[in-house]
Amino acid sequence: MIESGMAITTTRLSMEDLRARKPEALTAMVNDHLPTLLAGALAIGLSRADAEEVVQETFVAFLTGLDRFEGRSSLRTYLFGILYHKASNLRAKARREEGSDDIEAVVGARFNEDGMWSRPPRGPEAMALDAETRRWVEKCSEGLPDAQRAAFFLKEVEGETPEAICNVLGVNPTNLRVMLHRARLKLRECLELNWERNR
Repeated sequence: MIESGMAITTTRLSMEDLRARKPEALTAMVNDHLPTLLAGALAIGLSRADAEEVVQETFVAFLTGLDRFEGRSSLRTYLFGILYHKASNLRAKARREEGSDDIEAVVGARFNEDGMWSRPPRGPEAMALDAETRRWVEKCSEGLPDAQRAAFFLKEVEGETPEAICNVLGVNPTNLRVMLHRARLKLRECLELNWERNR
């Protein structure tokens, strides 16, 4: 399980230190990028467990192919590119396996031998801590296609440049503008509809 609350002070280290696999450089890189990558994975609709798994796989893939990183984008953008592709692969695998699971086995896996939750659902106190607007944005974003959700998150939450987002998603600037426009329209429509219903 990923611990996102690590309190280690990090320093900016060079790519040479990362390529040399210096422990302090690797620690700094993980500490600098873990919270943002985890937030990104959750924002594109992954469960907490899947988000943690995808972030771990992102770091492993980065370290495995570290020598191929040419520095044409920022390290964060490069990591988000890996994360996006890992999340897409996970979703594709889940779609292939959908319907093949025995429902009793799935339900049984959620409980221990005493009939208690293996991982209890979040209680009302924890749910109440989430801001209402954030909750609705996240809920509404579930209806967006993966690429639109990733583009919206990278632009509006992470503040990435259009060039960086195009690089991560493998689209041209015109396609990105269309994706962001459609994402905003769908989110606005969903938010307005649900806000009116719940007033």
